[in-house]
Amino acid sequence: MTASAPFWKTKRLSEMTRAEWESLCDGCGRCCLHKLRFEETGDLAFTNVACRLLDLKSCACGDYAHRRERVPDCVHLTPAELQTIDWLPPTCAYRRVAEGKDLAWWHPLVSGDPETVHTAGISVRGRAVSEKQAGPLEHHIVEWPGRVPRARQPAAHPKKLKEKTP
Repeated sequence: MTASAPFWKTKRLSEMTRAEWESLCDGCGRCCLHKLRFEETGDLAFTNVACRLLDLKSCACGDYAHRRERVPDCVHLTPAELQTIDWLPPTCAYRRVAEGKDLAWWHPLVSGDPETVHTAGISVRGRAVSEKQAGPLEHHIVEWPGRVPRARQPAAHPKKLKEKTP
C-alpha cells in the first residue's frame, strides 16, 4: 500500500483548507522581522528587529488572533497576497510551494517536530532583537533573513542517516 502524497504536493495554495494553509507556516519568524524599502531605489533591506508581538524564544506571534488590530501593517497572507509580496524569505514554505519546490527537511510537516526549524538554524531564535530595544531600524540591517542558510542537520536526523548508509 502506498501512502498518498502530502497536501502541499497535491493542492494549489488556493485549494488548501485553512488548517492546511496555517500548517505551512514553519514558525521561523523571519516574516515578522521589520524590513526597509528605500524610496530612491525601491531596494529592500532586512533587519534583525522583530515585531513587538513576536516571542523571540518560541518565534510565535504573542497575539496571532488579534495581530492585525494590534499591528495594522501586519500582512494577512493569502494566495493572492503571496503573488504581490517580494519580501518573503527564500526559506518560507508559502514561497517554496508557490515556486513549485518541496518543503525542506526541517519543516515541521516533514520532520514531525516543530523544533527542527530552530535546531537547523532557520528561525530567528537567538538572532533577532525586540523592536522595544532596537532603536533606529537603519542600525539593524542584516542579510541573513533573505538568504537560505546552510541548515545544520542533526546527526540523528533520519535523512542524514540514510545518506550515510551504503
